[in-house]
Amino acid sequence: MSDDDLVFKALADPTRRALLDRLFVRDGQTLTELESGLAMTRFGVMKHLRLLADAGLVVTRRQGREKLHFLNPVPIRAIHDRWIDKYTERHAAALLDLKSELERDETKERP
Repeated sequence: MSDDDLVFKALADPTRRALLDRLFVRDGQTLTELESGLAMTRFGVMKHLRLLADAGLVVTRRQGREKLHFLNPVPIRAIHDRWIDKYTERHAAALLDLKSELERDETKERP
């Protein structure tokens, strides 16, 4: 499975997206902190974190006895650059061209 496939698979689940959102708000959380407020078992949250880590979206670091989880936005940015920018560039350029054309016409019509 490619890296992009792993990222898309990880982002496909709403629970995993919620975990990423929680890390976006406050990075460096423990498993206990991440599981609070989620209606699932600790083991379930661990499975989701493992998938996020496999996709490179979450990295962990030991700090003393605690294991902290951090958001890694690089894979999401790579997906954005590869898939979203590619499809929006043409539309954005067309809108800028239209804006310029309308502004040019507007200045011609003024007395």
